[in-house]
Amino acid sequence: MSRPIADVALALLALGCGVLPASAQSGFDARTSWGDPDLQGVWSYATLTPFERPEEFEGRARYTPEEAAAYTELRKTDRPDRPGVDPGGYNALWWDGGWILPDNRTSQIVDPPSGRLPLNETGRARLKGLRQHRREHPADSFTDRTNWDRCLTYHGVPPVGTNYNNSYHILQTPDVVAIQVENIHDVRMIPLGDKPRLDASIGQWNGDSRAYWDGDTLVVETRNYSDKTELRFLSTPNTRAVERFTRIGPDTIDYTFTIEDNEIYTQPWTVDRPMARLDDYIIYEYACHEGNYALTNIMAGERVREAGGR
Repeated sequence: MSRPIADVALALLALGCGVLPASAQSGFDARTSWGDPDLQGVWSYATLTPFERPEEFEGRARYTPEEAAAYTELRKTDRPDRPGVDPGGYNALWWDGGWILPDNRTSQIVDPPSGRLPLNETGRARLKGLRQHRREHPADSFTDRTNWDRCLTYHGVPPVGTNYNNSYHILQTPDVVAIQVENIHDVRMIPLGDKPRLDASIGQWNGDSRAYWDGDTLVVETRNYSDKTELRFLSTPNTRAVERFTRIGPDTIDYTFTIEDNEIYTQPWTVDRPMARLDDYIIYEYACHEGNYALTNIMAGERVREAGGR
């Protein structure tokens, strides 16, 4: 057990809240000792299904079985045919394999039906400006680098999977749900019930989350994102996220999230992506910190490039 998980576990045990042992859980109705649906354990949100539908599959909601098999093989294979894309720091050995979603969908986004982010004119302009700035000013300052380059946050809330470390460790009490995010070791401490929210003027990297039970579904609403927040999609301090966790079997959580932000999107949009249970999976410490060698060397390399007049 990694130290962050141990710390959370000890904090929860201090509240005097035990859970039923795994051997007592079965079927579709696993419960904690106080009667809530049991979401506890380590769960993977890795998938090979693209977040947005690729342009070549426009208008097609699903791969054929042959296309799904070919795409899966491609994603699990090193790509020496792509010089300049990756210097070789990460190859297929590092990647979470994941799987194409069971219905062979071509995107994790299920609404709108296009499978694409419904950016409005403001959103498109903002995204274009951000990309242009990072091309033209890749390292004027450490603030020009992403929050994940700086080891501040990575997958964000809600999480959008990447090539590795796509796991959630969920622990519960009657009053709090704690979720450790494997990548860059964030721990979400989410109060249940009518706990007061932060003042709207207080923004946080991963927003301010509150949860409640809707039948057997845990609903988590997150607001109060910082103006410095960088999720795996475009967001603003006005973004509102609603996640839904439903245990539908011993090894599966049905997970969806919906994003609302009329400042940059034409409509709310929704991702549907199940989570698979990871038995005997150990989350080790994610030893990443701001000011590490990578960031220092990026800044130093840019100063050398500037001095050379290039």
